[in-house]
Formats: sequence, structure tokens, C-alpha cells
Amino acid sequence: MAKVIVFGGTGYAGGRISAELASRGHQVTAVARHAKEVASGVEVRTGSIHDAAFVTELVKGADQIVVALRAEPGEEGEPKLIDALPLLTEVSIANGARLSFVGGAGSLLVAEGGPALIDTPEFPDAYKGEAGSHREILEALRVSDEKLDWFYVSPAAEFGSWVPGERVGSFRVGGDVLQSDAEGKSFISGDDYAIAYVDEIEAGAHRRERISVAY
Repeated sequence: MAKVIVFGGTGYAGGRISAELASRGHQVTAVARHAKEVASGVEVRTGSIHDAAFVTELVKGADQIVVALRAEPGEEGEPKLIDALPLLTEVSIANGARLSFVGGAGSLLVAEGGPALIDTPEFPDAYKGEAGSHREILEALRVSDEKLDWFYVSPAAEFGSWVPGERVGSFRVGGDVLQSDAEGKSFISGDDYAIAYVDEIEAGAHRRERISVAY
């Protein structure tokens, strides 16, 4: 059993990851700005990932730290998620905890050699801010202290509360290239993304790597 802290643990991806972890017998604390209903077996704490004292105390003894938050500020004047990375790096190394992020699909390459999805003409302008900020986090992780054990999970192009899909239990795990099915559709349900994420938490197969998940 692992002790896991999930920042954003009541949101779309974070809530499903928290529930999947708890269903497998792990000790799960979901962190949110405001208390919400969560799955059975999940503890909820309220606080901010940018509050150093709160984070330092919360993650003591943690085995895994999961970040499932927006990369862009939720409100004007708030810091970006990447601003919390130095603190997360420090507490992860200090506790011997593995740090991971629910990432975006925008930084995935459309084919070997690029370009990234975000850099194609078809990528919607409305999502470029969030996708670009998530890419910054991935780039920062790749040049981080070698003592930091991290992984980053990019979903398929279609992923989110507007397309929740169903729990299938089978999917493909890839790397930096966007995955699509035989019809050219790139999709993963919220539940199956969570299964893949928790599989990686348990297996530890990809140290300091980005993985991608799709059908």
C-alpha cells in the first residue's frame, strides 16, 4: 500500500485517479481548494499547492505525489502551476516520493520528428494557453535534478469531462507521439486514463519519462 497525495483530487482526472487508487487499497489524500464529495476511502484536505507550509506538512511520508491541476491560473493574479515546481521538487526529493503530473496532449508529436500537436494550424487557439503551460512543465521536468523521480501522463487528443467515455479496461501506452485508432480517432475515457495512471504508479516502469495513453 502506498501513501498518495493527489493535488486536484476532486476534479475530472484527479477524482478518477483517487478513486482508482483507493479501490486498489492505497492510502489516498485528495487535495482541493474547496471540499467536495469523493470516492469511498479517499480523505479530503483543503489547501493550495502554492502554500509551502501546507504542502511540506501534507506530503511527509508520502510515496507518490500526483498533480492533476490546471497549468494556467484559475483566477487572475494567481500563480501558474509551474511556479509550484521548485517546492514540489524539494519535498519530493526530501521524502523520497515520486512526482507525477496529469498532462496535456498538446505537446505530443503528430508523428516522429514533430511537429507537436499545439504547433499545427488545426490546434484551437482557445486551448493554446493551457497546452503551452503544460508543455513548459514537461520541459522543466526533463531538465530537473536527476534525484527527482517523475513521470508525466499525456492523454489522447479527446479527453475531458465533455467526453467521459466508458471504462473499457484496455488501452495502449506510448511515448511522445500522439496515438490514434484505425479510424484516426485519438481518444481515452476518464476511467481508463486513471487505470493507466495508477498502473504506472504501481509499476514504476517509466522513470523521468512522459507516457501517453489512448485506445
